[in-house]
Amino acid sequence: MVKMESGSGIESLQLRLDDLETKLYGDRGVRASKSAKCADALVKVQASLGNTANKRERVKILHKKIEDLLKYLDPQFIDKITVPDAIKVEFILAEEEFILSQASLLEQLSGLRPLLDSSHIKVVPEHASKLQSLSQIHVQQQDQCKDLTEDVEVLFEDYNKMMFLLSKQFSQWDEMLRLLEASSK
Repeated sequence: MVKMESGSGIESLQLRLDDLETKLYGDRGVRASKSAKCADALVKVQASLGNTANKRERVKILHKKIEDLLKYLDPQFIDKITVPDAIKVEFILAEEEFILSQASLLEQLSGLRPLLDSSHIKVVPEHASKLQSLSQIHVQQQDQCKDLTEDVEVLFEDYNKMMFLLSKQFSQWDEMLRLLEASSK
């Protein structure tokens, strides 16, 4: 940013103010021998608002309460009121083991940082597309495996039925043979 000299800065502000006045009042900004200045109008508005505020008792009270209101709107205000420092210390001491375990985990993580910064980890995004295609192939193979498993189960059921029927038939033939041998004796 270019620093302006104080003279050119004031001239620049004056030009901007004149431009603003022209936009507010248009070309009729000059009336008779008086020129309506924006800053003067703003001062008058501020003064009339101040006078109005001072005349009204409720507004005076509100102005005095603004500081309290800002204090109450502070998000940390509730913590300051409800939790004294002694209790905060007790909370911290109660969680000492957890905090120490987290600290040791952070130390381990910082010790492993060179591994995370290695070139192998940095090239992982380059391999994401390959991983995506391999993932799709894996899902297809899982679907094929499921279909094959169902087919094999059907074949086992058919095999078991066939073996049951064959053993039943052999049992009947064995019974018939036994009866024939018994009747021939």
